[in-house]
Amino acid sequence: MLRLTSFTEAYDYNPYELEVKEEIFQHYKYALAYIGVDFYREDVQEAILNCNDGFEDIIRAMIAYWYWLQSREEKLEYPSACLIQAIQEQWKPKYWKDEYLDNPQFQNPCLIFWQRAALMWGQDLRNQLIADVNEDENGTEYILFSSGKKLSFSIALDWSWEKIKEYAMIEYTHTINFKSMRDNLMSNFYENESK
Repeated sequence: MLRLTSFTEAYDYNPYELEVKEEIFQHYKYALAYIGVDFYREDVQEAILNCNDGFEDIIRAMIAYWYWLQSREEKLEYPSACLIQAIQEQWKPKYWKDEYLDNPQFQNPCLIFWQRAALMWGQDLRNQLIADVNEDENGTEYILFSSGKKLSFSIALDWSWEKIKEYAMIEYTHTINFKSMRDNLMSNFYENESK
């Protein structure tokens, strides 16, 4: 779950500022999560919420710092504390490159799942079985099947591709059978009405 509860519960803040901050956060949250920032921590949420100036610069500086450490084969110790420090010290990105965000590890897991489902099952079958892969208002990711059923993303990650497909096929088949049965009943009803 990658959603800051602070954004939805911050009544003492300007709604426009929160909206802008939420938009910036949405752009970088998967990179920060991959780096290891724990958004469940209250001190992290509080630091982000209280960051008034340079929020995007601070995030970029931290990501650039992580890349610098990677180039030296070093690990970022305590990423959450590092982000809080970066906010407190108002870090500026000296070596930022836009292509940093092209790192496949920084992608939205929902998008990764969607793309991998096409590779595993073929694009046509994926499109038949899966309506969407998204996150709800609480930040919980889920798979929405064409049947209308949802499967928690965390459960799907524990299942094999074959098991997910079987689950989706059962639900899809039930939906198709129900629609077919309903259509037949309706056509019979209209035929009988016209007699």
